[in-house]
Amino acid sequence: MADVTYYVALPFLQDDGGSPVAGAAEECQSSSAALRRAEILSRGEGCIGALAFSRTGDPLMGEFGDAKLLRKFGNVPDDLSAL
Repeated sequence: MADVTYYVALPFLQDDGGSPVAGAAEECQSSSAALRRAEILSRGEGCIGALAFSRTGDPLMGEFGDAKLLRKFGNVPDDLSAL
């Protein structure tokens, strides 16, 4: 099977201690849809920001490359490796 690219919008919230935590990711149909959705999510109640990213790979093999950041909106952590 050929590689497939997934586009995702991911909101960020704050936990009780004020640390940023990732919310529920939303799959989108295209990069532009992911960008629009992330911008909308970043303005939602309780959200501190959001990001849009893509990830390409072979879903049958379960092998995917690293996520490619499309854009950040609002207060998103710089280091996303701990999430």
